[in-house]
Amino acid sequence: MTSTQFYEPVQEELLIVEKKLSDLGDKVSSDAFQTLGELLGNVLEAPGKRTRPAITLLASKFHPHDNEYPHIMATAVELLHIATLIHDDTVDNSDTRRGRATISSTWGKDIAILLGDYVFATSATFVCDTNNVRVIKRFSETIMELSSGELAEILDAYKWDLGRIPYWKRIYNKTASLFCTSAESGAVLSGATESDVQSLKQYGYNVGMAFQVIDDILDFSGTAEEFGKPVGNDLLQGTLTLPSIMLIEKYKDENPIADLFDKGGAKYLERSIEMINNSSIIQDSYSVAQEFCDNAIKSVSHFPDSPYRESLINLASYLMERRT
Repeated sequence: MTSTQFYEPVQEELLIVEKKLSDLGDKVSSDAFQTLGELLGNVLEAPGKRTRPAITLLASKFHPHDNEYPHIMATAVELLHIATLIHDDTVDNSDTRRGRATISSTWGKDIAILLGDYVFATSATFVCDTNNVRVIKRFSETIMELSSGELAEILDAYKWDLGRIPYWKRIYNKTASLFCTSAESGAVLSGATESDVQSLKQYGYNVGMAFQVIDDILDFSGTAEEFGKPVGNDLLQGTLTLPSIMLIEKYKDENPIADLFDKGGAKYLERSIEMINNSSIIQDSYSVAQEFCDNAIKSVSHFPDSPYRESLINLASYLMERRT
């Protein structure tokens, strides 16, 4: 399976979303000032997977409806995702994103933060155009959850004894919440029954949780070339993820993470990576991700057979294969 197979039933509609993103940069250049348009063009034209807007579109396909509002919502979802990336790169001092220099590395942190705020606000204006109070409220809650997840990651940095419960809460807020909203909003805007809305929301939740767990696995088992950042980068930044939590649980009296967080030093990072990769931890973490993927598939299995249901199932299956 390729990473793009699940897009196929909504490929034409994703082109409409791409056009809305492109038009936004052009409009800002003419209505505001050219530099802002150039900055927006830099982030809006960057090659992205568009996974979240594709989920919004696919989730809208199980009930007859006017496609206009799901198209608007899919654009809003992608704008929100882009805004979070701008802020993430700024907080993380990242030099590149998707092979391009980040806004913060080129224009400085002040410009990056303000541009991220501008994109956040722009995403909200798109959601308002759906004229759906439930979707607008859920979108606002998602922005709160995303911010809460980022704050937790910063405030809990270098606390090696936090355990799994704060981790689950953090990755829901930081990642799964937007997947949830992507699916839920598509269903709501299609006029789906409440039961179907909840099923698709659960799909988004489970796919989002699996996505982040696999992200965290690849931080240890991937390569810097594949993943675009150093192996063990999360630990280096003081962030506990599922593999590192499992290491602490498995080797309570001899794990090097406490020393890494308390003292620093490359030898403790190298030892942590080595112990994780030379144990069952990677496979155990994949088992957790697989359970989330299985639950995602179950949540949409009752829908009538269609290319849209098949695509959602294919996405959940593909997550277990991805390397970037």
